[in-house]
Amino acid sequence: MLLHDKLRSRRLLLASQSPRRRELMTACGLPHEVAPKYDCEERYPADLAAEEVPLYLSQLKSRAYPAPLAPGDILLTADTVVVLDGCVLGKPHGHDEAVGMLRSLAGRRHTVVSGVTLRSPAHMHSFEARTSVWFRRLSDEEITYYVDTFRPYDKAGSYGIQEWIGYAAIERIEGSFYNVMGLPIQKVYIELDKFLDL
Repeated sequence: MLLHDKLRSRRLLLASQSPRRRELMTACGLPHEVAPKYDCEERYPADLAAEEVPLYLSQLKSRAYPAPLAPGDILLTADTVVVLDGCVLGKPHGHDEAVGMLRSLAGRRHTVVSGVTLRSPAHMHSFEARTSVWFRRLSDEEITYYVDTFRPYDKAGSYGIQEWIGYAAIERIEGSFYNVMGLPIQKVYIELDKFLDL
């Protein structure tokens, strides 16, 4: 049986306000509802390795969900970060920080890591995906154009691969393209299918 048929008797709740995650879930044919927005302070231990942060935060978001899950409910929470030189590059807090992040990424390889947690009333399962991304060197004029035009303040690492910068500046990637967009949808599909059989 196809996964979308298995999900007809379930309620898959996507706990994310990201339009890109909703788009990927829909394009993959996964029927879902967007969970109501709720507060979750996204803090993590200072000694946690950068690559482990997304998995930790996806679990934190899952546990912070304020409503009890009904039988048949599956909650999906996710977090994505850009890792460069062992440091997390999250969402920028303004123009200057976005420009600074892109300067640090230009001409180098970085890693995009996503953590995803699936939770039902009876089970919880978490997994991650990692993608390596290579940027060509960028001029300050190109970086400023991108930030001023696309205002990537809601994106980890200050860029969206589906925007101008992805076409003009990314030389290659190893791993899931959709992970860089914010959700490793192929892995979500496989893990969700297995989760339904628990």
